[in-house]
Amino acid sequence: MNPSSRPGSVLLTDYAWPDDSVERAVIEQAGHTLVTGPADPADAEAIEELVAEHRPAGILTCWAPVSATAIDTSPDLRVVARLGVGLDNIAVDAATERGVWVTNVPDYCVEEVSDHAVGMVLAWTRGLAVFDREVRAGRWDPASARLRRLSALTCGVVGFGRIGRATARKLGAFGCRILAHDPHSPKDTPGVEMVGLEELLRHSDVVILHVPLTPGTHHIIGTEQLAQMPPGGLLVNVSRGGLVDTDAVIKALDSGQLDGAAFDVLETEPHVPAGLSAQPGALLTPHVAFSSDASVTELRRRAAEEVVRILAGESPEHACNSPRGLPAGPGDQR
Repeated sequence: MNPSSRPGSVLLTDYAWPDDSVERAVIEQAGHTLVTGPADPADAEAIEELVAEHRPAGILTCWAPVSATAIDTSPDLRVVARLGVGLDNIAVDAATERGVWVTNVPDYCVEEVSDHAVGMVLAWTRGLAVFDREVRAGRWDPASARLRRLSALTCGVVGFGRIGRATARKLGAFGCRILAHDPHSPKDTPGVEMVGLEELLRHSDVVILHVPLTPGTHHIIGTEQLAQMPPGGLLVNVSRGGLVDTDAVIKALDSGQLDGAAFDVLETEPHVPAGLSAQPGALLTPHVAFSSDASVTELRRRAAEEVVRILAGESPEHACNSPRGLPAGPGDQR
C-alpha cells in the first residue's frame, strides 16, 4: 500500500451546522476515521489538546483557530482544510514550513455573499429594516421616508475577485455607477471603473468590502477612510470583521458622516458592541452571508474531498500554500 494512502484520523474542529454527517460520509467512505470536536469553535489551546490526543493526518476547520502549535503537534499531519474561504484562523506559514497543505473552498458561496451584499444595499436605499422596526413598534409614518434611488448612486466595490465581480454585475443591473479597487486589477472590466482606494472612497455613496483579512487589510476602513466618503453614505462588510474599525464606524454613524452600516461580520463576533446595536442605521446579520442549503452542503463535501484527495497522495484542487518539499498544487492561491 502507498504509505500516503494509509487510513488515518481526520479532526473536524468545529462546525456551523446541525451535525457532521456530510463530512463523516466523505471521510469514512475513503476508509479514514472522523473525530469531531465541539460544534462551537473552541479556543486555540483546546484545539491543540484535541490534536495532541488524536494526532490526525488531516484537520477540517470552520472557525476554530489552528495554531502553529497544533500543526507541530501531529507528526502525521498532511492537510489543514478550511471549511470556507478566509484563512485568518490557520497558521498558514507554520503549515508551509512543516510540509502541510492548506486548502479552502474559494467559490462555493459567490452567489450567496454577493446576493447578501446587494440585499443590504437595497435594504438601505428602500429603508426596509428601519421601517420594519418602526411598524412593529406601532409607528406608521410614511412621511418620514428619506429613501434613495439606487440608479442615481455610485457604488464602490473594494476587492474585485470572484465575489466582488458578482456583486458589481448584480448592482450594475440597477443602473448605478460602479467603481472598484483591487491591487491585482483585471484588464477587462466592462461597466466597472477601476480606481485607487482613495478615489473610490471619495466618490462612492455605497462602499462594499470584498477583501480577505490580512495584516495589510486590518482596519482598512477607519476614521480617515470614513471621512473621505461623501456624507450620509453606506458601508457594507460581508468579508471579515477585522477589516473595519468598529469604534470609528460608531462615531461616523453618530455624526451623520455615515447614514448606514450593514455588517454580516464583526471584529468582536459573536459579541455585538452596544454602541453599534443601538444605532438606527446599523443593519446586522450573524455571519450568514455565505449560507444557503446548497452552498453549505457543497462547502462541506468539497472541503472533506480535499482532505481525502491529499491523504490519497494526490494534489489538492485549491491549494493556498506551497508546502516545503512538495510541488505546488494546481490551485495554488498564494
